[in-house]
Amino acid sequence: MTANMQSAEMALTLLRAGLDEAIDCIGARLKAIAEGTAPPPFTVPPASALPSLANIFHLTKAELELLTLAAAAELSPERLDITGPCDAILAQHLLGPAIWDALVPEAPLRRWRLIELAGNGPLRQRPIRIDERILHALLGNTYLDARLEGLIRPVWAEAPSPRETALATKITEAWSNTPDLPIVLLSGKDAAAKRSLTATAAHALGINLFRLSTKDIPTDWAQRTALAIFLDRELALSSAAVLIEGEEAAPFADLISGPTLIAAPDPALPERASILRLDLADPSREERRSLWQTALGSKAEALGRGLDRLATQFALPPSAIRAATAELDPSAKPEGLAPALWQAARLQGRRALDGLADRIESQAVWADLVLPSDQMEILHDLAGHLRDAWIVNQSWGWGAKSPRGLGAAALFAGPSGTGKTLAAEVLAGELGLDLYRIDLSQIVSKYIGETEKNLSRIFTAAEDGGAILLFDEADALFGKRSEVKDSHDRYANVEVSYLLQRMEAYSGLAVLTTNQKSAVDTAFLRRLRYVLNFPFPDAPARADIWARIFPEETPQEGLTPHTLAKLNIAGGSIRSIALNAAYLAASTPEPVRMEHILRAARREYAKLEKPFTNAELGAFR
Repeated sequence: MTANMQSAEMALTLLRAGLDEAIDCIGARLKAIAEGTAPPPFTVPPASALPSLANIFHLTKAELELLTLAAAAELSPERLDITGPCDAILAQHLLGPAIWDALVPEAPLRRWRLIELAGNGPLRQRPIRIDERILHALLGNTYLDARLEGLIRPVWAEAPSPRETALATKITEAWSNTPDLPIVLLSGKDAAAKRSLTATAAHALGINLFRLSTKDIPTDWAQRTALAIFLDRELALSSAAVLIEGEEAAPFADLISGPTLIAAPDPALPERASILRLDLADPSREERRSLWQTALGSKAEALGRGLDRLATQFALPPSAIRAATAELDPSAKPEGLAPALWQAARLQGRRALDGLADRIESQAVWADLVLPSDQMEILHDLAGHLRDAWIVNQSWGWGAKSPRGLGAAALFAGPSGTGKTLAAEVLAGELGLDLYRIDLSQIVSKYIGETEKNLSRIFTAAEDGGAILLFDEADALFGKRSEVKDSHDRYANVEVSYLLQRMEAYSGLAVLTTNQKSAVDTAFLRRLRYVLNFPFPDAPARADIWARIFPEETPQEGLTPHTLAKLNIAGGSIRSIALNAAYLAASTPEPVRMEHILRAARREYAKLEKPFTNAELGAFR
């Protein structure tokens, strides 16, 4: 047995001996009262846990005696020579009229749930029970209250970064130099870094740290209050602080008096007067590059300028950078390092955005696009813009000169099925980025301010991975700027302006698609860097689409792209017809023939409520 273990065991023995001494004192007092003699005074053994509880919960001597009586009734009632329950009648023999002050619901013993009155009936006859957690505290046993299990979790200190250490020092100084502990507000996106620095501060102060998610806080007021009491009590008993994580933490934090920290991207202010706000700002590009270099060690040299592009493209927090490098295969060759790191960073960056938008998995390549040469040239230029933005913005100084307007906001306009979404998929595949479709019907809210909050969450989450954001069918939001007749019209314009502002500031690519470019206000168009028109395909373009639409593995017989081009439809409908024809042929099974195309085309035209023309029917004669 080590010296520390021996010391702990000796302290536990002394603690329990002190409790036994206090129980014996109560037994002597009860015996004297029963015999009609003057009872000895109740003394609080200094070696017991009673003085500590008195200090924590501000208990009077009478309240300590009642707490000891309740503990004795649980541990050894025979030593008190009592056969019935410990109730107010018995306690009154010891305390006299003071018992009623001790049993008031707002008095410390019941306010902190140290004791409870069991059952129903007259107050004098209800059994007085000591709380199990408090009983074990008197015995020197330390454990997490069972009512808090699964709700709060311990946070352990890890090796903090220099920036985290500096913020941790500010917390320790604030909590060391004032008796009125301020609530610490930690803003910023990196939850792992906030846990690391708060655990570091707690360790320096010699206290424990628990964390609680606002998602686990009950909405029922009575349950919230009970949780706050048990949590606050546990903080005192365990000598700990609590880190509350979530946007709606402030109201619950106001119910707690112990050391409290709040972590959220932008935490709301609680009502407590004493507050310390610390901002864990996102690392700059230079800091991210240094973090990548440190995490990779000697392997960083193999990346060359790829390290700059990695640090620019993915605005990852330090914890995500460490996680990305930890996923690398140690046996990977230097030439495979860059793509492996890119994919690892991409996976880390998408975590914040998954759940806020729909990720589109695409295998589309440039050969899948059929567009006029001018449009293809613009798309290639757009891909180059995104690929080399770090050179222009960082190495060539444009970012330092003015950070505004450096994004690549784009509008893809054209009839349905002309390849707008496909073009976004091609760009995502070409650049090795994730593509997310944003459903504006789920984003736009009738409540003032909610639309901006929803958009802010999406753009903030997307920054980590520099994902391509596709606001599909944005006609409803990007119509002609309405004449301001009332507050609703004015606010609709505010929503559009806010979205354009975030698009311009976004470091990645945000794409808006519309079927009617004419419906978009020219004032909005001026704020978009790229405007790309997707024309309805002419006959040669349709023939080109038909020639590329079937995979090489699909058996075909008698299909002529030039003939099929007589069907006056867009590329999206061509794909739908080709796929349905393949299913029809596979059920036979036989190669895809013109009769399969005709059956599929009839169904597509019926869906579109579009009649066949004689020229179109001529393709199947």
